[in-house]
Amino acid sequence: MRGSLLLWFLLPLVPLVLWAAAERWSAPAVLPQRWGTAGWSAAAEAGAAPAFARSLLLGAAVAAIATPAGALAARALAHGLVHRSRLVSALLLAPVALPPFAVVMGLNVLLLRARVPALVGVVAVLVVAALPYTTYVLRVAYAGYDTSYEEEARLLGATPRAVWWRVRLPLLAPALAGAAFLAFLVGWSDYIVTVLIGGGRLVTYPLLIASAASGVGNEAVVAVLSLTSLLPPLALLLLAGASGLRGRGGRGRPSPAAAAAPAREVVVR
Repeated sequence: MRGSLLLWFLLPLVPLVLWAAAERWSAPAVLPQRWGTAGWSAAAEAGAAPAFARSLLLGAAVAAIATPAGALAARALAHGLVHRSRLVSALLLAPVALPPFAVVMGLNVLLLRARVPALVGVVAVLVVAALPYTTYVLRVAYAGYDTSYEEEARLLGATPRAVWWRVRLPLLAPALAGAAFLAFLVGWSDYIVTVLIGGGRLVTYPLLIASAASGVGNEAVVAVLSLTSLLPPLALLLLAGASGLRGRGGRGRPSPAAAAAPAREVVVR
């Protein structure tokens, strides 16, 4: 079963790998007639490196803002700290339910009239688009979160900062990693928001791929850009998976006694 699933995901990448290494591949040939690195050179000349860096920074900015915001919203909803939680949940999920093109067009008019810089507007809209994912993932984590560990650590003398850093954060680390991964994907792979809100001044990797794909005879360049666009999500997916494994195994759950150790040392002294 795992082999079939892996084949299902890897099979579409085979033509991209072949095109990325081909300099000439015309029908009806099954394999390229001439191999080379012309596609890689053309992609570099088209500005792949700067666009790659911009998308990385955009995805990182969205993840850095949407993850803690989603954690706060999830904690408030899971612990019943807000009134009309169903209405708040519906509002948080609205960006997923509403048509993105229509919403972004309306926001674009508002941002232009408010004279918001293009980059700030793109980040703000993408953070709103990522909030439903981060909130949902972390709300599930908070629903199964055992607060007795924090209470035990406080009884042993741990400070609020020690409880947060040495108890709550390790327990929520897998969910935080998953939420950050989803938020990064929203910023990394976005096209519509960047085009409309950015106004063409912010050339990201998806925009560069779409521009190359719209032309004729750019198969090698499109293949190179498409393959390299998979690298950051795959790397983050491996990191998120490693974080989940560390949260489930290894040292196991954090010890409240370890969180309270600094406080006990102060008392002893």
